[in-house]
Amino acid sequence: MTDDYYRRVNGVREPDPTLGKRRKPAQPEGAAVEPVPGAPSGPKHEQGKPEHHAKPKRQRVILADPRQATSTLRARVELEEQTSWGKLLVKDLVKIQLRTASWLALLVMVTLCSLPVLFYLIPSFGRVVVVGIPLPWLILGVAPFPFLFGIGLWYNRLAERHERDFVDMIEN
Repeated sequence: MTDDYYRRVNGVREPDPTLGKRRKPAQPEGAAVEPVPGAPSGPKHEQGKPEHHAKPKRQRVILADPRQATSTLRARVELEEQTSWGKLLVKDLVKIQLRTASWLALLVMVTLCSLPVLFYLIPSFGRVVVVGIPLPWLILGVAPFPFLFGIGLWYNRLAERHERDFVDMIEN
């Protein structure tokens, strides 16, 4: 089974027929009850007492608050119902996150793997001593930790930005 988001009609691929069509808005869980002035009841008995089987006061049931936006956003509905388009949106977000992670991992690998090559190609740089400790030991043993922490922070900010952009696209 393939993830073909198109259907075939007479050998021609056409997009999903549900795209671009409005769906009925979802009913809210609780219904609000609004009092309505009662209808006049039947004849009254003497001394102003109501009849024994008087009609109860009418109430209007409101299922949706008219002050709220009645249109549901199509993208949010597509995501909630996990339609083909909703899955495609999520897949795009995952691709962007994976691409960001791959580029930063490549940056880390190139940076850390280039250090031993640098010490091999420039032997005098590898013989430098700082505070009684050889420079290669300091660079390879201490420097990667703040570097990796900084890359982790950078990735976290980029991932949050991608998610914010995704949510903004869905809500707008």
